[in-house]
Amino acid sequence: MATPHSSAPPNVLWICTDQQRWDTIAALGNRHINTPNIDRLAAAGTACTNAFCQAPICTPSRASFLTGCYPSTVHGCSNGNSHWADAAPLVTRLLAGAGYCCGLAGKLHLAGAQGRIEPRPRDDGYSVFHWSHDPRDAWPAGHAYRDWVAERGAHLGHTYAELGYMPAELHQTTFCADKAIEFMETAWTQPWLMSVNIFDPHAAFDPPADYLARYDPSEMPAPAYRDSDLAAQELLRGVDFQTEARDPDSFDARGKIAAYYAMIELIDHNVGRMLDALERSGQADNTLVIFTSDHGEMLGDHGLLLKGCRFYEGLVHVPLIVRWPGRVTAGAATDALVELTDLAPTLLAAAGVPVPDHMAGRSLLPLLSGAAADHRDAVRSEYYEALRSLRRDRSGWSNSRATMIRDRRYKLAVYHGHPVGELFDLQEDPHEHRNLWREASHAELRFDLLRRCFDATAFAIDTGPEVTRGF
Repeated sequence: MATPHSSAPPNVLWICTDQQRWDTIAALGNRHINTPNIDRLAAAGTACTNAFCQAPICTPSRASFLTGCYPSTVHGCSNGNSHWADAAPLVTRLLAGAGYCCGLAGKLHLAGAQGRIEPRPRDDGYSVFHWSHDPRDAWPAGHAYRDWVAERGAHLGHTYAELGYMPAELHQTTFCADKAIEFMETAWTQPWLMSVNIFDPHAAFDPPADYLARYDPSEMPAPAYRDSDLAAQELLRGVDFQTEARDPDSFDARGKIAAYYAMIELIDHNVGRMLDALERSGQADNTLVIFTSDHGEMLGDHGLLLKGCRFYEGLVHVPLIVRWPGRVTAGAATDALVELTDLAPTLLAAAGVPVPDHMAGRSLLPLLSGAAADHRDAVRSEYYEALRSLRRDRSGWSNSRATMIRDRRYKLAVYHGHPVGELFDLQEDPHEHRNLWREASHAELRFDLLRRCFDATAFAIDTGPEVTRGF
C-alpha cells in the first residue's frame, strides 16, 4: 500500500558521486560489491537502469544536469573553464526562488579549481555551501573539508602523505555526509534541497585500508577487454583520452576494480547514515531522495582507464535511483531510456514550479509513479573540447569534438573531423567489441542514426533570445 503523501513541496536529498559506473550496485546485479544501503534505497524507490549522462566528463555533465540543458547549450563544455557562463539558471536557483533553502557539501565543478577556489555562479541558489572540490590539501583557505579534518585534530596533507589514503572517519565522503546530516537536522521552516557531491569513486583509487581489505583483486570481475581492442583504440588515437589503451593486466585492472568497489562501499555506508538521519528526524516520508553520478569510469574496459572522448557504456551509463514515498513506485526498476537532463525538470515538477521552456529535459515523475511505461526514444551525449583547459599539462591533444546517440538497441558515436566512428549493436554485442561502422550490411542503419544524431544536435543548439522583428 502506498504511503499517504502530503501536498507540500518535498525536501530533496540529492546524492551525486563522481565517476561511478551504472553496474556497481549489488541489488541491480553486481554480486561482487557490498552496497546494502543503496540496495535499501532501491527497495524503497525506483531504479532507472538505463540512465545516461550528457557528457563523459565532470564539468559538462554537471552543467547539464544542474540546468536541464545540454552542455553545449549552456557553454559548459570544458572541464576546467575559467568561469561559469551563467547561460541558464541552475535548478537550485529556481528552487530557491520558489522558497527552498538549498545547501551543498562537496564538489560543484561548474568551473575549474586547479590551484584556486572555484568561482561560484553569480546566483547559484545555495545559501549553505561547504565546498570541497577534491580531497587534496591544495587550498590554504576556503576548503571546508580541510577545515573539517583540522577540527578533528588532524592535518589533511600530512595524514594522506603518511598513510596514502584518508581513514574512513576523516574521509571526504564522511565529511560530505556529516554536513548533509547537519543540514537536514536543522529546524527549517521551509522546504530544503541538499546537494551531497562526493568526490569518490574518482581516481586515485585510494580507499581506507580497512575497506580495501574487504575486496580480493583475484575475485574481481575482469574488464570488458579483448586483444582486438588495442587495434580498435589505435584507430582512435587522434581522439582525446586521459590514458592510452593497454592490456588491463599491465596496470592491475582487477586491483583498481577492488579499490573502486571499496570506495563505493564507503559511499554506501554514508548513504545509510544520511537515510537514518532522515528517518530519525521524521522527514523521510516527505523527502525525495536521488542517488546518481556525473559519469562513469572505464576501469580497464577496452584497455582504458579514467575518461575522455569516448561513449562506451562504462563512461556514459550511470546509476540513478529515486525514492519519494507515496509518489515514486517502491521496489521497481525501469529500463526506459533516461537522461540526466531530466533531473532538473523532475525536481521542479515535484516542487510545483513551472519547468522553463529552455530545458531539454523532461520530468521523470510520470515514469517513476508508474503512470508512463516509457520516456525517450533515444538519449544523446556530447564532447566538445572537454579537456581543453588541461592541455597545458599535456601534449598531442587535439581538442576533440564528438557526439553520441543511443536507442534501446544501437549506439552511434561520431568523432567529428575523423574518418572513423563507432556503431554497436548492444543487443548482440553488449560489451561493444564489434564496430559495425564500416560494414556494408549496416550502411543504411548507420545513415539513419547519423541523421538522427545530426537532428538531435541541431535541435539542441541555443538560438539565442527571441527578437521581435518589425517592418
